[in-house]
Amino acid sequence: MHSPPQLELNHSVMCLTTTITTKSNRVVCKAQKQAVQEEDGGAADAVSRRLALTVLVGAAAIGSKVSPADAAYGEAANIFGKPKTNTDFLPYIGNGFTVQIPAKWNPSKEVEFPGQVLRYEDNFDPNSNVCVMVTPTDKKSITDFGSPEDFLSKVDYLLGKQAYSGKTEAEGGFEPNDVATANILETSTPVVGGKPYYIISVLTRTADGDEGGKHQLITATVSGSKLYICKAQAGDKRWFKGAKKFVESAATSFSVA
Repeated sequence: MHSPPQLELNHSVMCLTTTITTKSNRVVCKAQKQAVQEEDGGAADAVSRRLALTVLVGAAAIGSKVSPADAAYGEAANIFGKPKTNTDFLPYIGNGFTVQIPAKWNPSKEVEFPGQVLRYEDNFDPNSNVCVMVTPTDKKSITDFGSPEDFLSKVDYLLGKQAYSGKTEAEGGFEPNDVATANILETSTPVVGGKPYYIISVLTRTADGDEGGKHQLITATVSGSKLYICKAQAGDKRWFKGAKKFVESAATSFSVA
């Protein structure tokens, strides 16, 4: 028979030695108990029996082989124990920032906002996208802009523009002459590495929209006299069909050095 690969043999010997050593310990304890009960003349025989058992165990450990099936099971167990990597996202390392990009989104040349340095979008729906903007600021911290709501009012251009301008009748939940609404769903103010961030979740709706609105997540911070903003979004319909995971993960992964 051909000898198994060296890696398999080492694994086999290790497992087998552990098992047999446990058995030998039990046998030795039994022999010691018997030796105490015997007279002095029988103690030597008990020692001889222990030595013989030890020799047998050593011979068994060296001469025995684990079946290929058992070895394969052991290797499989090691594989299952390895940490799984998340293939849904790819890390993007920019100038002073990092962000996780959905793996199936592609770079876009469209420039929407001032200071935009990155934009990726879903191949099948450009309304699902993520972009990063870096602009100069005289603020030392994101908190210098006020509350998250105050900050959003200063960068409301990020929420998009209405395609139609003019007088309108009240329709579809909109007030007269009001063709867009923005509702803040949630805000948070985490501190990462001593640096405060604002994370704002907004649902916007426009009278001419066909997606039932857009979910927009904005993550912002200040570093080195620069305002860093990451905005990820998806239409309301796609949001509940799986886009939520990609938008939230991209926005919350945004980190500035």
